[in-house]
Amino acid sequence: MAGVVSYDLASGELHVFQAKSVVFATGGAGKVFKTTSNAHTLTGDGMGIAFRRGIPLEDMEFFQFHPTGLAGLGILLSEAARGEGAILRNSEGERFMERYAPTIKDLAPRDIVARSMANEVREGRGCGPNKDYVLLDLTHLEPAHIDAKLPDITEFARTYLGVEPYTEPVPVFPTAHYAMGGIPTNISAEVLQDNDTVVPGLYAAGEVACVSVHGSNRLGTNSLLDINVFGKRAGIAAAEYAKTADFVELPADPEAYTLNLLDHVRTADGTEKVAAIRKELQDTMDANMQVFRTADTLNQVLKDIASFEERYQRISVQDKGKRFNLDLLEAVELGFLLELAKVMTVAALHREESRGGHFREDFPERDDEKFMKHSMAYKDEHAPADGTAVSAEAIAGIRLATKPVVFTRYEPMVRKY
Repeated sequence: MAGVVSYDLASGELHVFQAKSVVFATGGAGKVFKTTSNAHTLTGDGMGIAFRRGIPLEDMEFFQFHPTGLAGLGILLSEAARGEGAILRNSEGERFMERYAPTIKDLAPRDIVARSMANEVREGRGCGPNKDYVLLDLTHLEPAHIDAKLPDITEFARTYLGVEPYTEPVPVFPTAHYAMGGIPTNISAEVLQDNDTVVPGLYAAGEVACVSVHGSNRLGTNSLLDINVFGKRAGIAAAEYAKTADFVELPADPEAYTLNLLDHVRTADGTEKVAAIRKELQDTMDANMQVFRTADTLNQVLKDIASFEERYQRISVQDKGKRFNLDLLEAVELGFLLELAKVMTVAALHREESRGGHFREDFPERDDEKFMKHSMAYKDEHAPADGTAVSAEAIAGIRLATKPVVFTRYEPMVRKY
């Protein structure tokens, strides 16, 4: 690790920082989906930069969908609402989680609740004019209790949907929330360039990283492990490394790649619009790569991405300036979104089982014999296409490998509710 090249949005200038150690803490990639709790900026740039530099991405098929996003918006309503007694109901007023998880009902794990909600909608028991959401019912709770325990939920429902939670159920539907996968690291937050080899001086922490403390299915609030525990470890390790390490010599023209990327996008004069491609990508990811997946839906995504990648070569940006050029920035981000969506989908296609946040309707059972292992996706322009699974143009350039799962005190068991 020799340093980083940074892009100053305010001026449009590039700055090269030589560094003994670098920490990636760039967050997740929820914007590959249309409905997400993630901020507009979470386009997976950190993962994409690492991937383009030869770092693998681990377990990218595992994405968590939080059950209770505001319908149509994705803004998160905390599961604390169900913890305080809120109930999920379908169009018939039924507390449907009693059918899916009879013992713990609405307090089932996020992936089970999300799939149950989506299934209610799919089978025609959704609510609203388009029957495309279910309802989170707090009306049996005392208003004073709601205000004391769930102030954000009432504020969000009133502000964004115009719903009064005291007297009306709140429309909700699963929202893309958290990437369990990312840049592989060890427990000291050191980035790995394969299953074992550390990249000296490079660290990652937070949602961009995959330690993996979450396995295939993060538990509620355990993102704090990524932020607090491994964020601190990354900072300490990076500082300790920098005390004794020497600077790595910078290449002759370190900013050349970034400069060429920005200039190519800024001066492009095609007819395709960035926003249109991004919307279509997010639409197909929501429709085909969300809580239910099959070989057919995943192959459809890869077919769509191949089309988007071809169109991406013919984009143009309206703003040709350098200062605060958000048009340019979103065009660059779209390149990362396309690449990461492809990696996620290829990994999901090859994992022919259901585990945690990854559910294959054509392979509904967990298969420990074949798939008790981490997936590792490498960018490899020479990687042959796997013609047995998907079309050649869809996965050429991605090499899939695996990494053993390390068991410590507890071994995975079958979940029963």
